[in-house]
Amino acid sequence: MFQLSQIRCFVVLANELHFGRAAVRLHMTQPPLSRQIQQLEAALGVQLLERTQRNVQLTPAGKAFLPEAEYLMQLSQSAASVARRAAQGEAGTVRLGYVAGASFGFMPRIVAAANKQLPGLDIVLRDLSTTEQFEALRSGRLDVGITRSPADHADLRSASVLREPFVAALPAAHPLAARRKLAIEALHGQDLIMYEPGQGGSMYELLTAAFHAARVAPRYVQHVRQTYCLMGLVGSGIGIALIQASAARLRMPGVAVRPIGLPAAAVSEFHLAWRAADEAANPAVERFRQLVLADAGKAA
Repeated sequence: MFQLSQIRCFVVLANELHFGRAAVRLHMTQPPLSRQIQQLEAALGVQLLERTQRNVQLTPAGKAFLPEAEYLMQLSQSAASVARRAAQGEAGTVRLGYVAGASFGFMPRIVAAANKQLPGLDIVLRDLSTTEQFEALRSGRLDVGITRSPADHADLRSASVLREPFVAALPAAHPLAARRKLAIEALHGQDLIMYEPGQGGSMYELLTAAFHAARVAPRYVQHVRQTYCLMGLVGSGIGIALIQASAARLRMPGVAVRPIGLPAAAVSEFHLAWRAADEAANPAVERFRQLVLADAGKAA
């Protein structure tokens, strides 16, 4: 089997067609260069060069082999570059989980930033609940997650990356839509469309705690998992909903969005979660993690 060093010697000699000049370019003397070519020809079982005292010419086999040899050299250089970039976290695959609420602004923004700053990374997206993401992180099926709550396991780490207020989404014809801003007390006795309980980092628990603290009792008429479904129900006049501010970008027909005063703790929050072991073992994941934290103003 031939070696890359032999291929390199052949490519340089084939372009120079002169042992002396080729040896200078290769920073070696002529005898070792001759041995490299002889060993390559022996490995291939063909003669690549016609040698005379004054001239070096490619044989038909040498002419056919030259473009393939040049391609091998380019491929080896590319492979070396990929390996170096991967070691520096500039190339590789990052499997990114995200809760649906992150798709309204935060997740697309960090993916776009990664595409610009780390174009060698392949970001593979997974739409998963917070609980599903923690399970996937622990089992190795996910590298990084955008979750609703902090990491819940000793093997995981997390950091808060975004906090945003809730706003009220109302049917456009609802009497409360005539107000510029709502107080939480305005929701007492109102038909409310709520998120499903029991999801990791549940907004249901967060909002019901806010209602309880304010002694407000809405009527829960529907429970849904996804914000776009919730907004569709609001637009159909079924009830009011509280959504994260960035979800107002959906601009559903028949929906009016108004600010609402809630307790300070009642905010929509996202966390970045990752495996602790990957901080040192996976350069691509670590570079992506640092990019996200920098975007959030919390570079570690």
